[in-house]
Amino acid sequence: MPENNSPLLEFKDVCLQFGEKWALRNVSLTLNPGETRIILGAAGSGKTMLLKAVIGLIPVDSGEICLFGETVTSMQEQQLYGLRSRAGFLFQEGGLFDSLTIGENVEYPLLNRQAEDGKDKISEEDAEKRVREALRFVELEQTFHQFPSEVSGGMRRRVGIARAIVTEPPLVLYDSPTAGLDPITANTIMALIAKERDTKNSASLIVTHRYQDGEIMANFRYGEGEELHPVQDGHESKEWEERTKFIVMKDGEIVFLGTRDELEASEDNYVRRFVRKET
Repeated sequence: MPENNSPLLEFKDVCLQFGEKWALRNVSLTLNPGETRIILGAAGSGKTMLLKAVIGLIPVDSGEICLFGETVTSMQEQQLYGLRSRAGFLFQEGGLFDSLTIGENVEYPLLNRQAEDGKDKISEEDAEKRVREALRFVELEQTFHQFPSEVSGGMRRRVGIARAIVTEPPLVLYDSPTAGLDPITANTIMALIAKERDTKNSASLIVTHRYQDGEIMANFRYGEGEELHPVQDGHESKEWEERTKFIVMKDGEIVFLGTRDELEASEDNYVRRFVRKET
């Protein structure tokens, strides 16, 4: 793990090109514990490619990516296994295995996590305890023995969050966590993501098409009474503003990086396309 006050994630002039098309172009960013980056952009702008590059699922052409203080871009595939196990990942549509029960789906990252520092893999008893805790966190412990096909789309997405956080990762990557969901369910999903961030001080990298997802992360925090509270004006508001920033991507390039207020004040026509108030 990186030293205290060191970024969990750093991109330094990262480039990736397929023929004449830029997937990532001179991408630079940092992410610290407890911080959130909301990634917006048109289809094919490089949002999901950026997430895949974080954990080395796709090799880049140039630049440097550092994850947990280790240089991803200089690692071989086998070296990446242990590093990937320390980050959580919510795939589009939840990415659950249809043939496994919900409990087995959530357990999967635990059983496949590489042993670190010579420690043995987690026992079955401890694994089940952790799985039930993760499902309880998303209010779905009762689905432990069910299959994904037996629950709703919103519930599957919540199971996906449970699977992403079951290893208690310091960084969680969310790929379109609210895609295809109704506004009420989508807001529930974002409340759970905020809950994970605020109770565990985890960092979040969120690809989304919904500006409202970013507003929830920027304007609300999970506090007393186990519910979301609006961030108060004043010192708390300023602190939260710096912790949650918005990224807009175009043709693989970051064309905007800043706070919610800065995003809403932008006069760039492309950037303004992603500032939407409607649900």
